[in-house]
Amino acid sequence: MRLLAVHAHPDDEASKGAATMARYVAEGHQVRVVTCTGGERGDILNPRLAVTPELVADMPAVRRAEMAEAAAILGVEHVWLGFVDSGLPEGDPLPPLPEGSFAVQPFEVTVPALADQIRAFRPHVLLTYNERGGYPHPDHIMTHEVSVRAVRAAATPGALPGEPWAVQKVYYDVSFSRARLETVHAALIARGEESPYEAWLERRDPAFERTATARIHVADYFEQRDAALRAHATQIDPEGFFFHLPRDLEREIWPVEEFELARSLVPTAPLEDDLFAGVVDDDAGVLDEDAAGDGPLSGHATPGA
Repeated sequence: MRLLAVHAHPDDEASKGAATMARYVAEGHQVRVVTCTGGERGDILNPRLAVTPELVADMPAVRRAEMAEAAAILGVEHVWLGFVDSGLPEGDPLPPLPEGSFAVQPFEVTVPALADQIRAFRPHVLLTYNERGGYPHPDHIMTHEVSVRAVRAAATPGALPGEPWAVQKVYYDVSFSRARLETVHAALIARGEESPYEAWLERRDPAFERTATARIHVADYFEQRDAALRAHATQIDPEGFFFHLPRDLEREIWPVEEFELARSLVPTAPLEDDLFAGVVDDDAGVLDEDAAGDGPLSGHATPGA
C-alpha cells in the first residue's frame, strides 16, 4: 500500500505521525512525505544549538539537510512541493503575509502542484491537517486547503494532464489531543515528577479539539520518531517538552498515534487500528462520482461515503 503525508514545513513530519510512518515502512508499505515549503522563515527554536552567522545566512540549505536526515531515519521518500515559507505573523494588528509566500499563493498554482504528486505516487491513504491547520499557522491552514482540493482534482478525469487517481482515505492528524495531554500530565504527577503540560492545558482552546477515529499502535517506533525530531536541530530542543515524558511511561500509558478520518471511499469502522483498513489494492484507482465533487472535504466522514 502507499501512504502520502502532506506537511507544511520540514520538522512537521517528525512531530505529527512520524512513528506511524516508520511502522508502515517497516511493514513493507511505501510512504512518501510532501513538504509544501522550505521552512525558510522558521525561527531557530533550539536554545542549545550553536548559532553562527553562517547557519543563519544559509537557513534554507540547513533545513533541507535536516529534512533529508529525518526522512532517512524514518525510511520515507521525500518531495519538496517548492513553495516559500510564509512565517508566523506576530503583532497587533497582524502584519500582511509576505508576498509570494505559500499562504498567499492562488489555488490555481498550489493545487495542481500537489495533485500532480498524488497522480504520480497514487497513494491509497493521505495524511494532512484539519481545516484549522492543527494550530493556526497560515501555512498549516493552507496545507489543509490545498490538500483537500488536490485530492478532488487528482480524482477528476480531465482536470489535469495524466491519469486520474482517487485517494481512498484521507485522515487529519490528532497528535496533541486534550485526552493525550491530560493522560501524560496525570501520569507524570503520579510519579512525583514535574509536568510541563499543565500550563498548556490551561491555555488550550476547546475549539481546536478533534475526535480521533483511528489509533495506531506505534510504541516500537518511538526511537525512530525521536531521532527524526532531533534531526531538525534548528527547530527541536533535545531536552524540550517533546522528550520530557520517559519512554517507558509513554509505552505504558499512550502507545498510539491518533488520526481523524475525514473522507473514505471504502467502508470503515468507528475506531480503526490501521489506516489501510478496508483499502482496495487497485492500481487503476478507485473512482467514485463523490470523489470528483467540488468543495472541501467534510470534517467528519460517513463510513462508506
